[in-house]
Amino acid sequence: MEIREIKNKTEWESFFQLVKEKSFLQSWAWGEFQLSVNNKIWRLGVVDQGKLVAVVLLVSIKAKRGNFLLIQHGPSFDSSIDINKVLPFLLVELKKVAKQEGSSFIRLAPLLIRNEANNKLFQDLGFRLSPMHASAYEATWKLDISLEEEELLKNMRKTTRYLIRQAEKNADIKIDKSDSLEDLAIYQKLNAAVASRQKFVPFSNNYIKKEFEVFSQEKNVLWLFGKYQDEIVAGALVVFWQGIAFYHQAASLGKFAKLSIPYLLQWEAIKEAKRRNCKLYDFWGYIDPQKEKRHPWAGPTLFKMGFGGKSYEYVKTQDLPLSYKYWLTFVFEKIRKIKRGL
Repeated sequence: MEIREIKNKTEWESFFQLVKEKSFLQSWAWGEFQLSVNNKIWRLGVVDQGKLVAVVLLVSIKAKRGNFLLIQHGPSFDSSIDINKVLPFLLVELKKVAKQEGSSFIRLAPLLIRNEANNKLFQDLGFRLSPMHASAYEATWKLDISLEEEELLKNMRKTTRYLIRQAEKNADIKIDKSDSLEDLAIYQKLNAAVASRQKFVPFSNNYIKKEFEVFSQEKNVLWLFGKYQDEIVAGALVVFWQGIAFYHQAASLGKFAKLSIPYLLQWEAIKEAKRRNCKLYDFWGYIDPQKEKRHPWAGPTLFKMGFGGKSYEYVKTQDLPLSYKYWLTFVFEKIRKIKRGL
């Protein structure tokens, strides 16, 4: 086996046709986004007997809490290969890059199904559970949208289907779609209101602006806005990649909650994904609401589950400590996690 840098976008994107579990956080465009926010990146590929068998988008993070290498939803592997053979080989190269960058640890959130064998694989390689997730979900809720619309409606929770129907009948409710960057201000106004109500720090204007700019180059991102009597009360940012629609950002005002506008907005997003020939709808994030009733994501997860689908739980975010400085970051993040109630 050998490792080489991949500089060809087509080669990179084509590889993901062989990858079963994937998200746009390993896409070529996400690498461009990281560059646009001044992060250094590497697009590395593992080649075995002339065949590309794994890729990884590696990002160098320079932060007050510590310098580290970040891999969100990767590395990505050809579903036919033996990960136990490839991952240790790749890790040797990752450690070299970490040393060059002065990184105190490597953090990754792999899209490998959470089971004893996969957990042990990382333990044996020296990884430990991270105190924080890698700005990427560790579990999500996905819906097969290859079915006809009526079949999708039939498979929904009865209450969800009813609320969609009621919102459709309400002449004062309208769902608009936009691919204009100018509508960032509209979304961020909603986002600020939600952040204030739920006491969290939202993504900055620049962060979402850069994300939208990168994915809009190939028309792979869309705003959806829910209106009541011409007032915008709900919004979402949906990313389309590799036949999957990702419900990546969302916000809504609480004062119109009884009108169920987010339900109709979600249904319109699903129908838009079908029009774009997507086969899967990723609701972007899940926790088990029965096991973690007090978790901040419990309510949003129940909302997502109403549309049908099933959960996917992956190996939890892993850290590979490379320096004593890692433990300073560990303590800082552990305290922050407790404060956020996560």
